[in-house]
Amino acid sequence: MGSVVLEEIHKSYGQHEVIRGVNLEVKDGEFLVFVGPSGCGKSTTLRMIAGLEDITSGQLTIDGVQSTHTHPADRGVAMVFQSYALYPHMTVEENMGFSLKMSGMSRKDREVQVRQAAEVLKIDHMLARYPKELSGGERQRVAIGRAIVRKPKVFLFDEPLSNLDAALRVNMRIELSRLHKELGTTMIYVTHDQVEAMTMGDRIAVFNQGKIEQLGAPLDLYNQPCNTFVATFLGAPRINLIEKPLAHSANEQVKQWWQQHTQSFKVEPHAMGIRPEHIDIVKDGSGLSATVVLAEHLGDASIYHCQVEGFSALLNVKSSSGSHFQNGDHLHLQINANGILAFNGQGLRIH
Repeated sequence: MGSVVLEEIHKSYGQHEVIRGVNLEVKDGEFLVFVGPSGCGKSTTLRMIAGLEDITSGQLTIDGVQSTHTHPADRGVAMVFQSYALYPHMTVEENMGFSLKMSGMSRKDREVQVRQAAEVLKIDHMLARYPKELSGGERQRVAIGRAIVRKPKVFLFDEPLSNLDAALRVNMRIELSRLHKELGTTMIYVTHDQVEAMTMGDRIAVFNQGKIEQLGAPLDLYNQPCNTFVATFLGAPRINLIEKPLAHSANEQVKQWWQQHTQSFKVEPHAMGIRPEHIDIVKDGSGLSATVVLAEHLGDASIYHCQVEGFSALLNVKSSSGSHFQNGDHLHLQINANGILAFNGQGLRIH
């Protein structure tokens, strides 16, 4: 139960095509995350699975049943929205049991199912309260509980934590991951937050301009991105992309550095990608000479945005060495050759 298959899914609004041939198979019991920038099509795809948006062309199958034109209520899915969408005049218990009441379930049976879901979410002591008496995190738990009582084949989450503060988001990420393991139900989760994507998903689908750029396990996408879009979208601070220096460039340091780090490649890249954690701060006299433009001290690590002569963009460096540099300090940087990603002129990874 709970598998979802999308085959050549397209979505257009008039002449404007927003989803351009999405093919995807969500495994039974999987926690799959849709991630990407605003307007990339991730929420639209989720809403098509839910039946809240019509599919222009293509086929949707849920739990082996053709569901492209099935009524939303008959698809076996439950959706949790960003806005909670609770009825203010109903108690927590009434909100959670409303869909069961509409389906004709007896009051006694409703109370049992609502109580069970509330215990799973640790909100059983709040059943008599109204939404105005709850915090943002408590309201989101009620919204999730309202989905749980329906016992769906698939849970759909549309940026459910975006209205919460940072600390509460961390707690809710943990709770949702626990909930997934406890229920074992398929979950598809939309977010623009890469931390949520990396920490929660069994797999991640990276969306861009209505298509899936890459699909895979979080660390596979981080360490082996298929192109520069995926490489730059995942990771904070973002990956450093260093383009091949021009032949007439006067900076011999950069030319020698480029040649040293690309001579082992079968094909010379157009650009190299280096994660900030793959750059070490070394003693004077070795590595690339750099100047700290901005230092960000985070406690467990420091982020340095450095200017290297000959590089068009600042070099982001993440260090947990304990040495604290300040704006304007000069230092030397050594790049770990094993961490270099190489891309061709079309942005595709070639190494």
